[in-house]
Amino acid sequence: MVLRIFNYLTFSKMKKFINGYLIAAAILFSANSVNAQQKIGHLDSQAIFTSMPEARAVATTLESLQKTKQAEIEKLQSGYTLKYNAAVAKNKTLNEANKETVGKELQAMGTELDAIKRSIDEATQNAQQVLGAKQGELMTPLQTKFITAVKAVAKEKGIAYVFDSNSQQSANNMLAWESGIDLTAAVKVKLGIPAGAVPAKKS
Repeated sequence: MVLRIFNYLTFSKMKKFINGYLIAAAILFSANSVNAQQKIGHLDSQAIFTSMPEARAVATTLESLQKTKQAEIEKLQSGYTLKYNAAVAKNKTLNEANKETVGKELQAMGTELDAIKRSIDEATQNAQQVLGAKQGELMTPLQTKFITAVKAVAKEKGIAYVFDSNSQQSANNMLAWESGIDLTAAVKVKLGIPAGAVPAKKS
């Protein structure tokens, strides 16, 4: 069986994880923002997050945890394969003379295989839960830092609404604009990200 649970490290997933915090509708700073002169801003959350040094640390930690969990599951899978092959070989020796004895052995092997299969399923589910919890633990401080920086930049520039140009899953996000202000660079500066910072690679 192939383990299919480790897509947590992709930054697109990290972006989805913060969408609930990401100004899905807008950031409103004053009662006067409802007038016709309100300013609109937009930013690329993924470009910002992948440039944050903390994001690299998160990716490294999750990757290490992923490898540990994957190794545990692969060990169980190897045990299942060995036991299955042994059962197949044992079945080939079955004949009328040893039918009762070999039949009981095969039955016991089948029970063991079922138990190993359950262990694999449980380990896979546990890995998903552990990775999800760890991602939440590590991402929450980044989310807070990011949102604080966005709000500060928007307030400084008198921006009434800020939309995420990289978040298109939600119907509340603006998909096109003509004169909005791009705040991506300003938010990077606010976060202390060097101008020439190379984005962390996607896994």
